[in-house]
Amino acid sequence: MKKISVIIPVYNTEIYLKNSINSLINQTYSNWEAVVINDGSTDDSLSIIREYEKQDKRIKCIDLKGNFGVAYARNIGLDSATGDYIYFLDSDDTLDQCALKLLISNIEHHDVIFGVFNQKRETVNLTLPVEHSINYTDSDLMFQNESVLNKLFKRELIEKFNLRFNEKYQIYSDLTFLLPLLEHLKSVPSITGWMYKKQWRIDPDSPKSLSQSDDVVKVREYVVRFNDLSVNFIENPIILKFICKQFASYYDNYLLSILEQENIREQVIAELSTVVKFIDTHSVSIRGNYLIKKELKAIKNKNGKQLSILLKLHKFLRIARHSLKGRQKAYQTLYKHVLTKLPMQKKTIVFESFLGKNYSDSPKNIYEYLVKEKKDFKYIWIFGQPGKNIPGDAKQVKRFSFAYYYYMARAKYWVSNSRIPKVLNKREGNVYLQTWHGTPLKRLVFDMNEIHSANPNYKSDFYMQSRRWDYLISANSYSSEIFSRAFKFEKHMFEYGYPRNDILHSPNKQLLMEKYKKQLNIPLDKKVILYAPTWRDDEFYKPGQYKFTLRFDLERLQRELGDEYVVLLRTHYFIADQLDTEGYEGFVFNVSKYDDIAELYLISDMLITDYSSVFFDFANLKRPILFFTYDLEKYRDTLRGFYIDMESELPGPLVFTNDEIIYSIKNINKVQEQYKEKYDEFYERFCNWEQGIASKRIADTVFK
Repeated sequence: MKKISVIIPVYNTEIYLKNSINSLINQTYSNWEAVVINDGSTDDSLSIIREYEKQDKRIKCIDLKGNFGVAYARNIGLDSATGDYIYFLDSDDTLDQCALKLLISNIEHHDVIFGVFNQKRETVNLTLPVEHSINYTDSDLMFQNESVLNKLFKRELIEKFNLRFNEKYQIYSDLTFLLPLLEHLKSVPSITGWMYKKQWRIDPDSPKSLSQSDDVVKVREYVVRFNDLSVNFIENPIILKFICKQFASYYDNYLLSILEQENIREQVIAELSTVVKFIDTHSVSIRGNYLIKKELKAIKNKNGKQLSILLKLHKFLRIARHSLKGRQKAYQTLYKHVLTKLPMQKKTIVFESFLGKNYSDSPKNIYEYLVKEKKDFKYIWIFGQPGKNIPGDAKQVKRFSFAYYYYMARAKYWVSNSRIPKVLNKREGNVYLQTWHGTPLKRLVFDMNEIHSANPNYKSDFYMQSRRWDYLISANSYSSEIFSRAFKFEKHMFEYGYPRNDILHSPNKQLLMEKYKKQLNIPLDKKVILYAPTWRDDEFYKPGQYKFTLRFDLERLQRELGDEYVVLLRTHYFIADQLDTEGYEGFVFNVSKYDDIAELYLISDMLITDYSSVFFDFANLKRPILFFTYDLEKYRDTLRGFYIDMESELPGPLVFTNDEIIYSIKNINKVQEQYKEKYDEFYERFCNWEQGIASKRIADTVFK
C-alpha cells in the first residue's frame, strides 16, 4: 500500500478541527500520515492536535511559533511529508469515508487525480463498492477553481516541477503551486461522486476564512499576483492566456458585485487598470458581454464615473432578467424595488402564525385583543389558504400572492411567531413584533454545535432574519436568558408571559372547555389525552418537509383505555405527514390541523409529549404530563441537546414503551402524587409570569 501524506494547515479552527481529523481517521484507506501544521493559532487548536497525536501515531503535529499564512504552512508540510502521494485538506473541511481509497485506487498511471467537491453542502457517505466513473477534462478547465484541495498528487510530480506555494500571498497562493502543471497536464482525470465537503463559514459566530477577508485587501493581492505571474510567464502564451481568462471569471463572479460600492471602487480602480491594460496590450480575448467589455474599458481608463453608470445599468438588467424567471421572482423584485418605496401605511398591521398555516397562537390573541378594544387599525392576516372564520374585519391574504408582498411592503407593523422570508427586507420605520412560539427545551440556533436539519444554512439564515425583530416575547426568565444568547437578541424583550396562554387563565375555562369539546364532537363524559410530539431534525424529505413515525400503539390504547378516554393526535407544524387514523373513529381524533393548540390544552385531562415545548404551556393548567421519550439518547446527545435535565427536572415521568404509557395512565393519580413537588417547582420556575393579561400589556405598548 502506498502512503498518502495529508497536509493540514490549522489556524483558529477549534470548532471544526475534530470533525476534520475524525473524517481522516475514519477513512477506509488506512496507510496515510497527517502532517498537521498549527500556524500560530490563538484558540484551543494546538491542544486538540496534540491530543490526536497522542492517540494516533499517523498524526504528526508541527507547531509554528507565529502566524505565517497558509502558503508557508503548506510548504512546511511538504518538507515534512514522507508519503508517496500528497493530499491537501483544510482544517475546517471533512472527507467522506471512501475519499482516499477512491483517489488512490484510480490514480494508476496518472500524476494527479481530482475529486469532486460536495457543492450542495449535504451529508454524503460513500461506501465501497461504489459506482463511480473517471472523467477526463482539459487541465485549464480543471484549474479554474484555483484550488489544490481534493486533488491527489504523486510526490514525484511535485519534486520534478519543484512545486511550492508562493508565501508572498495570504489569500491567492494555490494557483502558484498549480500553474507549472498547466502545460504538463493536457487533461486531468477526475472521479465522479462527492467526496470532499467544504465547510462554508456563513454563521456570524464562525471564525472568518481567508475567502472572507476584506474586499479591498483581496483585490489588491489579486492584482499583485496577476502582475507577478504576468512577468514570470511573459514568454509562455498558454499560461498568459489562462491567467487573463481567469481574470474575466474573477470579474464576473466577484468584482462585478463589489465594484458597485463607491468606496471600494475608488480604492481599487487604479490597480485594476494595470490588469486590463496588460490584457489589452497582449491582445488576449476574454469572454464577456457588451456591457462587461465597456466596464473593463472604463476600468482601463480609470473612469470611475462612467464605470458607476455602467454598473448601475448592468445591475438593472440583471434585476430585470431575474424578475422574468417566474411569478415569485417578479413579485420579489417589485417588493424590493417598487413596493417598499411607496408610502408606509402607519395604521396597518400584518399578522401571520406558523407560516400562514393557521389562525392561532400569540398573534391570534394579540389580534383579538385589538379587535375587542376597537383599536383604530387596518388588519391583514396571512394564510396559505384564506377563507378562515375569524372575528373582526381583517383582510385575509394568500401567502406569496402579490397582495402578500404589497401589504408586507407597506404595513408599518409585522406580527409573527415564526421567521419571515429572507427576501422581505425590512424597511426603515417598520416595527416587527416577534412573538415566538414556546419555551425552549431543545437547544436553539447559536447554542447548537452542529446542524442536522434539512437547511445547512440554518444559523446564518436565522441570524439575518432575526436582526429584523424589534420586540420579542418571553414566557419566563429562563427563556429570556436563552433567547438573548441563542438568538443574539439585544432589543426589547416583553416579559409578561405568552399571549397565547391568556386563555389558560380565563375565568370562563369551564364554559370554553364544553364549547371546544362540542366543536370536535368529543363526548363530554370522556377524558381526553392529548399526544403532541415534536419533529426530528434529521427526518425530512427536503427542506421544509419533515417526516414523523408514530410510535403510539393506538390499537392497544383503544382496547385498554377506550371506555374512559379519547386521544387527540397533534403533530408539530413542520411535520408534513398525514397521520392515518382509519379504524379508530370515535377514539382517535387527528387534530394536527386544528388552528389553536391552546384550546386543545383546555379540553385535555392529560398531556403526552416528548421534546416539544408544549408541556411548558400545558403546565399552566397543573394537569398531569407524561413524556414518551423512546429516542431520548439520540435526540439529546446527537440531534439537539437540552437546556434542562429531563431525568430530574420534568413535572412527570419519562416513559419509553407503550406498556409504561398504559400503566401510567391507569395509575395517573399515583403519578400525580409522586410528581407533585417537582410540578410545583416547575410551575413556579416556568409559569409564574402568566396572569392572563399578556396580550393587553404587549399590544398597548407596541401599537400606538
